[in-house]
Amino acid sequence: MENSIHGTDSLYVSEYFSQSAQKLSFYSWYGNAKLFHFHVPEDTVLLRWLLQASRGKGPECTSMEITVHFRHGAPPVINPLGTRFPANATVRPSYNISITLSSAVQNTTFVNVSTPAAGDWFIAAHLPQAAGRIEVKGFSTPCPYMFQADMFVLRLTDMPVLEPGVPMPHTVVSPAKPLHVKVFVPKHAAGMRFQLSSCVTSEQRACTVRVLLGSITLPQSFQRSLTCTGSINCSLALESPPWEKWLQIMVESLGTANASVSVEMLASFTVCRPGSTSSFLNFISLNQSQAAARPGAAGSSAPASGEAPGNTSGQHSSCLQSQPVVREDLDVVSVRYRLLNGPSVPVSSLAPSLLLLNLNTGMDSGGALVVSLLLNKTSVSLANATVAACVSAASPVLSLNATRNCSTGWGGWSCTDDTKAQTVGTQNLATLLLTLSNLMFLPAIAVAVYRFYLVEASVYTYTMFFSTFYHACDQPGVAVMCIMDYDTLQYCDFLGSVVSIWVTILCMARLKKILKYVLFVLGTLLIAMSLQLDRRGVWNMMGPCLFALLIMVTAWVHHGAKRRHCYPSSWKRWVFYLLPGITLAFIAISVYAFMETNENYYYTHSIWHVLVACSVAFLLPPRDKHKKPWAWSQKLTCRYQICQNDREELYAVT
Repeated sequence: MENSIHGTDSLYVSEYFSQSAQKLSFYSWYGNAKLFHFHVPEDTVLLRWLLQASRGKGPECTSMEITVHFRHGAPPVINPLGTRFPANATVRPSYNISITLSSAVQNTTFVNVSTPAAGDWFIAAHLPQAAGRIEVKGFSTPCPYMFQADMFVLRLTDMPVLEPGVPMPHTVVSPAKPLHVKVFVPKHAAGMRFQLSSCVTSEQRACTVRVLLGSITLPQSFQRSLTCTGSINCSLALESPPWEKWLQIMVESLGTANASVSVEMLASFTVCRPGSTSSFLNFISLNQSQAAARPGAAGSSAPASGEAPGNTSGQHSSCLQSQPVVREDLDVVSVRYRLLNGPSVPVSSLAPSLLLLNLNTGMDSGGALVVSLLLNKTSVSLANATVAACVSAASPVLSLNATRNCSTGWGGWSCTDDTKAQTVGTQNLATLLLTLSNLMFLPAIAVAVYRFYLVEASVYTYTMFFSTFYHACDQPGVAVMCIMDYDTLQYCDFLGSVVSIWVTILCMARLKKILKYVLFVLGTLLIAMSLQLDRRGVWNMMGPCLFALLIMVTAWVHHGAKRRHCYPSSWKRWVFYLLPGITLAFIAISVYAFMETNENYYYTHSIWHVLVACSVAFLLPPRDKHKKPWAWSQKLTCRYQICQNDREELYAVT
């Protein structure tokens, strides 16, 4: 959306950019942040972000603080968890603000930036640090927190151009309408000097104005400010201006509202002459070195600087020596830069050596730049030598002094923070608890085999096996062993857990065998389909449990009505088997659903394994009275003998 605003002498255009609202997440890693990308047009004099945060109206929604980060040129460098960066990394955190949602369900905040840098701007928003509690999907309803960012820009369509070395008279009409001009910075510019002269008011008095040189980039800004009070001439120097970029200059009056100000502006550049690059022999050697370095791939890559190496004989008359650098894309996320003429860079005290790294491909945002330096002494006369290497954006730092050091809008993330890392002993303990706790299924398997429940015993064996090796593969650190693909192990573990509950409850129902096995197979197929759709959904476990319980209760009521007394009829069965098994099952579900966190997972989940396995051993019904222990061995070897027929479950002793 675009609107035109006519000023006294200039034409302003307002534009509006909007993005869809996104649901915020609690922060545990960078992927939890929601990222918004905006492009600020050239000649923008005012930028305004409209930030809208809202939350749901349910009782689970509480007061919340939302953090919003801003950065120009790349996604913000954020560190909400306070983790440590590598020892040799330079990191400048992003600019951020906080938006609080308390009693109101919506909060609207404006952020204004005057003379913003043109190009890409990024906004990242997230909730506070995640609590760490492992929530089962479907048991609790999380409160939705939404965030939306809209951008308004005001840009000047006919911004005057200040030509270097040419004085330009201008008039600042009023303090409410500052003057905006721009100047183009040429390549190899070592410094810029801006001079303001003949500054008088309309009443022929000394002026009071403020000059802002450069644009705002968050979190760091290279903008320089100068206030001229009661002075006819004043100047401002800017070292290492950004090469081949437009530089904005804003002049605003600090006088009375009705008085205009007349000024004369002059911009001049100190241009650094690079080392000689016109030698035909250098051009020939460049082509030869490139062909030698990349045989059979001529023309596939070019120097990032676009310049050939300079002659050593001409170094004394130049202020820098440019070294050709080739960019090599190793894979999707890795890039390497190498020198075209070899791994060594000649360094002199007379002029700095320059390596231009091309990071404007559009795929380099949010990455980490790693620079490795090795000093080789080539002369025995150099007893002590110090080499200063400076990494800077937009333009090189050609000279170092007390006011101009090498501190720079650069940084990256790395897995180097070990404050919360587990020791090897803790990792081994966690793995042993989560894997060996599955051995508690052995008693349940033995009981199932002893009572001739061979299908149920097979399911328990399947569950024990895949749960053991899934948790052996699921551990962070060094105590890890994966016998197959992680996703396959996880799916089999989930499938075995739900099917074990399904077959146990159906076994307790004491159905006819043909009906029981049909439900076994049909239920397993439906559970497998459900897990494929949503593996962590709560109804994947609750659905089969409730349906199996409904079948069991219906069957028990049917058995009780036929016998005309309560089913199961034995009080010993209730006191010593059913009630302990049901109690263990409820405790296991409570631990699984409400007590597990990231910190206590390895022992709370181990308790879940033990409780579930023990409850199965208690809940399995007794064998039929006409079946002897280990009667299955006789069945397997009956051959042509007249085998004992299975009787109806109605006559079983309970």
